[in-house]
Amino acid sequence: MHIRTRFAPSPTGFIHLGNLRSALYPWAFARHNQGDFILRIEDTDIDRSTQEAVDVIIEGMAWLGLDLDEGPIYQMQRIERYREVIKQLLDAGLAYPCYMSEDDLNKLRDQQVADKEKPRYNGLWRPELGKILPAIPEGVLPVIRFKNPIGGSVIWEDAVKGQIEISNDELDDLVIARPDGTPTYNFCVVVDDLDMKITHVIRGDDHVNNTPRQINIMTALGGTLPIYAHLPTVLNELGEKMSKRNGAMSVRDYQKAGYLPEAILNYLARLGWSHGDAEVFTKEQFVNWFDLDNLGRSPAQHNPEKLLWLNHQYIQNADIAALAQATKPFAHDLGIDTEQGPNFTQVVALLKDRANTLIEIAQGAKLFYLPAPNHNPKEIAQNIPPAIVPAIKDLIMLIKNAEPSKEAYGVAFKQVLAQHQIKMPALAMPVRYALFATTQTPAIDAVLVVLGKDEAVERLSKVV
Repeated sequence: MHIRTRFAPSPTGFIHLGNLRSALYPWAFARHNQGDFILRIEDTDIDRSTQEAVDVIIEGMAWLGLDLDEGPIYQMQRIERYREVIKQLLDAGLAYPCYMSEDDLNKLRDQQVADKEKPRYNGLWRPELGKILPAIPEGVLPVIRFKNPIGGSVIWEDAVKGQIEISNDELDDLVIARPDGTPTYNFCVVVDDLDMKITHVIRGDDHVNNTPRQINIMTALGGTLPIYAHLPTVLNELGEKMSKRNGAMSVRDYQKAGYLPEAILNYLARLGWSHGDAEVFTKEQFVNWFDLDNLGRSPAQHNPEKLLWLNHQYIQNADIAALAQATKPFAHDLGIDTEQGPNFTQVVALLKDRANTLIEIAQGAKLFYLPAPNHNPKEIAQNIPPAIVPAIKDLIMLIKNAEPSKEAYGVAFKQVLAQHQIKMPALAMPVRYALFATTQTPAIDAVLVVLGKDEAVERLSKVV
């Protein structure tokens, strides 16, 4: 079997992490099996679908490195194909026009609810042998309904949930085309999966109730059923289904917040799938390990702290040049000219081990690109005790003659500390203040390397 999977989002809102997981798993399954991964845009909801939402989907997938073999394929560009299949079903007696108005249907459902019955279409316009249908009302455009089988059950072996059985008596005759001829979601999905030869449908378990309807339509069309794998819901921190309404962040939000795509992908992979105790792994390892057998059956819970921790791990271990390049846009947003002043890659290398996000690196970098502080005498007296001035003077001389390296500057500090019988904080804090007008910086010997010998000596000399 040549594996073919798909991600089929509706472009009716932004794409959040729960949505992206539904793209990641079919992508990984296709890649693991040297198969094809297809992006299908289910845009038949004309009133709510937007091009902006489509753009966010495509950008988000590209950002994560979820490459496509086919697509994006838009359902609205396949309308003629759907109409052709609807005609086939009508000609074969597997579908029929229904003239029940929306108002009459609502009245029927209200009565059924009042009678404590399941609200459903009653088959009024369903043609049966010997049945006399009502007279066609004037001025009413019909919907087209699929003739759902009567009796028996729809049974399938779900790759995540195991065997699922739903009685056909629970299903009414599904509307597959609206009065204006526009096909409906469940029908289009089946035609697409059939035409695109989809072998595995890997999607959220909110689609479980759609599956028996889709199976019946697929069977009526003579298609081979795909293997279904319904993924448990992703919950937010409060245990609610992740959604925009419940405060979920879009993929663009994470990008703007300074998260690395590798960390997001790693995090998403673990939201419902595992490989032993592995927590941090590469995209290549994930693809190599991924299978449907290790998908979890329980809902996965979003953990922002875990995601932040993962992002920190990836920042710590990133290629420095690539990390600096990724951080530059955030630095530019803060008004930092990365082409003027210290080497930006060196600055990033200095800051990365303390940072959880690219924004934090950029914020830390700002210190190195500000003008030299203009200390007034009162501030100097408050932050640089007179007793420490001789030590700073000796440090300046040693720095001038030292190699411009962290190790050499470290030796200079140790020499001054021993000579003046003082502790490191007593010297380092005033030096930090002299250099940056703050006492909070990374390791001072590393800071001197990044700032540059000449600049460091000039700033120190101004306060002694």
